Amino acid sequence: MDVKAATFLYTLAGLMITFAGFSALLLALRPAAGAKLSLLDRYLAKTVMTHIFVLTAAALLPALFELYDLPEKWIWRGSALLFALPMLYLQVTYPRRRRKTVGDGPPPAVFAVFVVLGAAVTLAMLGYVLDGLPYSAAAYITALTIDFFTVVFGFVIALDVIMQQPMEVSERPATLSSES
Repeated sequence: MDVKAATFLYTLAGLMITFAGFSALLLALRPAAGAKLSLLDRYLAKTVMTHIFVLTAAALLPALFELYDLPEKWIWRGSALLFALPMLYLQVTYPRRRRKTVGDGPPPAVFAVFVVLGAAVTLAMLGYVLDGLPYSAAAYITALTIDFFTVVFGFVIALDVIMQQPMEVSERPATLSSES
């Protein structure tokens, strides 16, 4: 037996890891141009990586559980619990963690999509799957996909904010002149 939509889940996991690498490269552009990394830059990188790795693990959990020949309903219930609990924690505590680290909360659009929509989708999926309703696999995969795109949305908005910040240029070491 193969887990339903395993190919879709593997593709999604690959897309997520690719996005994580792409976002890290984009954030590395500022220091490569000689700018100092701001608190927001560092916080964004850590947040994106954390969320993406939770989502990637969630994409791989059903196939992992299937290796143990668990009944399908328990594959989705176990995956839903192990995905939703850390994801909900990250989603709901994001504004507080950002305020503590950066000094201000997220922009309203990020709060609405990344926090409210993301948490609502994750919570709805958890209730749906734990209730054993039909199409639990579809509900799980839909929530996983939506949560991924809320992270992408949050990253794009935050990247726009970062790119509007003035570049604090770090001091570069003096170069040796040819007269030495």
